[in-house]
Amino acid sequence: MKIISLKEVEYLAFRLAKEHLSFNEPIPDFSTRFPKILESCVVTPFQRFSGKRLYPSLVARASILFYLMIKNHPFQNGNKRIAITTLLTFLHGNNKWLKVDTQEFYNLTVWVAQSPAGFNEQVVAAIEKFIRSHLTNL
Repeated sequence: MKIISLKEVEYLAFRLAKEHLSFNEPIPDFSTRFPKILESCVVTPFQRFSGKRLYPSLVARASILFYLMIKNHPFQNGNKRIAITTLLTFLHGNNKWLKVDTQEFYNLTVWVAQSPAGFNEQVVAAIEKFIRSHLTNL
């Protein structure tokens, strides 16, 4: 399984979000991200504890990556847009894609952003279910 690196987030996901998902609120320059928060979001899905992966499957890794990119707010603005493109970049790197209606994807993203922090396990489980139900091979 291919991981996603900070460089890929910067050059692919961030750039795609900035160029193709523009709204009235511009995405600030990549260098303005909050120190270490983005790095944590990108590393967490691939962590191990006692030799075991904390997130053993592609779907589990994709789900926690998406969740953290939204909830940890690594950027001043555009976190949901960058989370979407980061998720798609990660899936594409692993020869997968999401076949989903744009509005349904948007609704999930907003729901995740508005979810209470105390329900993180339930929200991540819902993201996993969403990804599993829309995942397709490239």
